[in-house]
Amino acid sequence: QVQLVESGGGSVQSGGSLRLSCAASSYTYCMAWFRQAPGKEREGIAFIRDDGKIIYADSVKGRFAISRDNAKTTLSLQMNSLTPEDTAMYSCAADLRIYGIYCSGRMKGDEYKYWGQGTQVTVSS
Repeated sequence: QVQLVESGGGSVQSGGSLRLSCAASSYTYCMAWFRQAPGKEREGIAFIRDDGKIIYADSVKGRFAISRDNAKTTLSLQMNSLTPEDTAMYSCAADLRIYGIYCSGRMKGDEYKYWGQGTQVTVSS
């Protein structure tokens, strides 16, 4: 079992920046960030895999950057140029499996076995 714990959320004004972190209790092959705003579906926004593959959703491309430390146990998300539309609960997800849909980079929830509890990001105008 892998435990994931997010941190770094908070409130910021439009145009500001935040850095989220997700600490994993052990190695995982892939990790991703998801977010869910009230009344909206969960959205996969950034993905990173041990072979170096990185994918961003169009909604955050050019503004957000995902990274992992060398031990592959700490996931980060640098968020710049935030807008009120970025307000959501942000969660990290991870998996060890590298077959089928798992760790494929589709950024759908069914790709991941392990999930954190989430951290709230609120962007005010």
